[in-house]
Amino acid sequence: MKILSVCGFGVGSSLVLKMNLEKAFKNNGINDVEITTSDVSSIGGNVANAIFTSEELADQVRSSVKDLPVIVINNFVNHEEIDEKVKNFLKEMDI
Repeated sequence: MKILSVCGFGVGSSLVLKMNLEKAFKNNGINDVEITTSDVSSIGGNVANAIFTSEELADQVRSSVKDLPVIVINNFVNHEEIDEKVKNFLKEMDI
């Protein structure tokens, strides 16, 4: 499974989100996940199963990738929120 962690510049907060997503996927029994950080302008060339990003960037991300699920994370350091959103994503994907 391939996931994109997207922030404005693709370095700071997307890296924090990436690390917390890795933990959340493992907590939900998924060990084979590749999470890549990216900025909004670079997401079009990336192949992924879903994109996790902030509310501020969600519309811009959705307009760039119409076929991928875009999951909004309000707080990139809130482990409970991230775990819940990952769990819901996995349920929707029937994984």
